[in-house]
Amino acid sequence: MTTHDARSAPLELSDLDAVAALILERTEGPLRVGAPLGLGKPHRLLNALYARVQRTPERPLHLYTALSLEPPPAGGEGLEGRFLGPFVKRHFGEDFPRLAYVQALKRNALPAHIEVEEFYMQSGAMLGARQAQRRYASLNYTHVARALADRAINVVVQKVAREPGGSRLSLSCNTDLTFDTLAAIRARDLPRPLLVAEVDPELPWLGGGAAVDADFFDIVAEPPGPHPKLFGLPRQPVGEVDYAIGFHASTLVVDGGTLQIGIGALADALCHALALRHTDNAGYRRVLRALGSAAADDPALGPFAQGLYGCSEMINEGFRRLVEVGVIRRRVVDDVELMRRDAEDRLSDADRQRLRHDGEYLHGAFYLGSPDFYRWLRELDDDARRGIGMRPVSAVNELYGGNETLERLQRRDARFFNSCMMATALGAAVSDALEDGRVVSGVGGQYNFVAMAHALPDARSVLMFRAARGGRRATSNVVWNYGHTTIPRHLRDVYITEYGIADIRGATDEDCVAAMAAIADARFQQALLDSARDAGKLSADFALPAHARDNTPERLRERLATLRRDGTLPDFPLGSDFTEVEQRLVRALAWLKAATDGTTGKLRTVLAAISGAISGTAPADAAGPLQRMGLERPRGLSQWLQARLLALALRRSGR
Repeated sequence: MTTHDARSAPLELSDLDAVAALILERTEGPLRVGAPLGLGKPHRLLNALYARVQRTPERPLHLYTALSLEPPPAGGEGLEGRFLGPFVKRHFGEDFPRLAYVQALKRNALPAHIEVEEFYMQSGAMLGARQAQRRYASLNYTHVARALADRAINVVVQKVAREPGGSRLSLSCNTDLTFDTLAAIRARDLPRPLLVAEVDPELPWLGGGAAVDADFFDIVAEPPGPHPKLFGLPRQPVGEVDYAIGFHASTLVVDGGTLQIGIGALADALCHALALRHTDNAGYRRVLRALGSAAADDPALGPFAQGLYGCSEMINEGFRRLVEVGVIRRRVVDDVELMRRDAEDRLSDADRQRLRHDGEYLHGAFYLGSPDFYRWLRELDDDARRGIGMRPVSAVNELYGGNETLERLQRRDARFFNSCMMATALGAAVSDALEDGRVVSGVGGQYNFVAMAHALPDARSVLMFRAARGGRRATSNVVWNYGHTTIPRHLRDVYITEYGIADIRGATDEDCVAAMAAIADARFQQALLDSARDAGKLSADFALPAHARDNTPERLRERLATLRRDGTLPDFPLGSDFTEVEQRLVRALAWLKAATDGTTGKLRTVLAAISGAISGTAPADAAGPLQRMGLERPRGLSQWLQARLLALALRRSGR
């Protein structure tokens, strides 16, 4: 249990408006409020506080947070709106409390006396929000606590879980910054901020380092039910490109090693590959052979005999699957000598017993996932729950928090997998912002893990990205140069696209360009090589290997088509939040979006839809999807055309 100064019993309240009033009463001057990122943000309490401050311009509010999660808009007459409306209401609940400050930011309508500063944004959500863009703070995740102390925050609000049958509270989903921030504040001899908890009975209980006595907080709010659902990330479909990237990435994972992964379809594909490697090794190698991977016959890529230790800032759906199938199971303890004996393969029987009883196989600083993921956490048996250790981000994302020797021993053969948007031919990564400076998401912990991979002797940093983006008007994600960089080229290590692996750690510029061009889409390779030659980075007679000139989406689909049809590579490898009909609609709408890219694509697709309507070639089983979209009996020209476009998309996207 985390230690803290002895304090009196917290004031417990049920009315959130009364809690907001009490926060104003117990603080003087401007409110400088810190709130966790993601799931640990108490939406209803923040809305109550925002409403009070909005009416009180003499009490400025400065909110410091990140990843302010919002469901997509529910409604609209277009195909996307027809799909999202019922899904959003079912998945998030009709009473999900949308954050008032986010709504104001999106309208650029935040009151002058209220300021919101974020260090990580929901991906792409704030590109047009000028107030949000101006107050974005570009910070490594591990530097945030220091920044909060610099800002002298005077209030911390956090969602917590209450111990079943007990009195303790758990920071549960967000141990990332609270403890680190309080330590940074103490180090500066600043006043301890007012700590306010909102108890959410939906939040899974996790003990260990996440648990605190109730008097850790000054105020504990426990509002009455009904309680809104936790924010559930809808699990996205995984396509051929994602699978190719994930399977290439999986060949770098060493049995007995350490795993860090991010979130999204690429991470889902990687986790499916690792699970398949362990549970159906023949099927796993069949996928690698289809991809033309040289690792397909590597004897080291058998099932995991020792298992992996998970050490990741974020625990997510993929880790759940890897725990369930027995890939994540290598346990560690905070004992340098025992970990040294483990590394040297000289554990005693007593050591093994201690690892089984006290060891943890998964460390994280926050978690976020689907409703099924939260249910899994709630229903873990005691032994499985003890194996998950929620820790401060300083303990997960870096080596320099005072336990470097221990962490080096625990994090052997580490593989740090993250995603980026683009990479340059000289090895720099673009992950968080556009060339004009607008922020898409944030740096988060990516730089931390890249740096740690270079600090650990047997670790690798792996950045995964799709070789191209867009439909018929595709552009390359391997570029010669770009006006913004997240990871500098001198920290280049491993990049992976659907076309293979570029291992460029320590490479010369010439070798780096050659490796990156070899994993680029063939449509853009020549322009890339021409730029490199113009800059003097390639010889005039350089030529890519023949196999690299076959890097096309069409060829990739052909290679994986059988594996897609036979279920080896399913659309939703980690489960789905969509019904079977909705899964068909997801595929159809994705096809339609790609097909209508550009004016020519739109015209061609509309004509094909009308032609199909005339010839009566709609799929025989289109009735369910059309009914789900409210288009089974279209009224008016607009709905008729939508129904015809959807029928065309269902037919073309079917397998």
